[in-house]
Amino acid sequence: MRHFKAVLFFTFLAIPSLVIYGQEVDQEEMMKAWQEFMTPGPMHELLASRVGEWTAEITMWMDPSQPPTVSQGSSVIEPIMGGRYFQAVHNATMMDMPFEGIEWIGYDKARQSFFSIWIDNMGTGVMYLEGKYDEDTKTFTFAGTITDPMGNDYRVREIVKHIDDDSTFFEMYMEQYGNEFKSLEINYTRKK
Repeated sequence: MRHFKAVLFFTFLAIPSLVIYGQEVDQEEMMKAWQEFMTPGPMHELLASRVGEWTAEITMWMDPSQPPTVSQGSSVIEPIMGGRYFQAVHNATMMDMPFEGIEWIGYDKARQSFFSIWIDNMGTGVMYLEGKYDEDTKTFTFAGTITDPMGNDYRVREIVKHIDDDSTFFEMYMEQYGNEFKSLEINYTRKK
């Protein structure tokens, strides 16, 4: 009974705020803004140019003082939800184990920012990055944080440079204890 009364109480608190919100915002204006927000635009077309199948040459540094490991992989990028977002499925072998990662990439028109959401089979967490695109250099720069298995948060920076329609160069940098180091480098080539 207490739970029901609490829900009822908070519902009644919410109704006046909805009425006030409805009075302050022109509904026609809101619908027009929502239509614009949900319609893919030029930044989504830019992301769509990467749709396809790719081979990946992967160089990874687990410890910046040690030599990197090199492996091969593949990626498939496809549009989802009408081209509003893009899903990239990555497969490789890392540390002698099968590796699978999934990335959802998009452009948030309201925030005017690109984003990347990453999950993989090497953990149970998620990495969220936001970024911008530089038209002159054809380069995306993303930044965010990642949490390691010990619960420590680290800054992450990614640079994605589109060399041409069939080549992309990816770099990932991590900051640990105040020092940034390159942890990953991938050369992507479009499959013919």
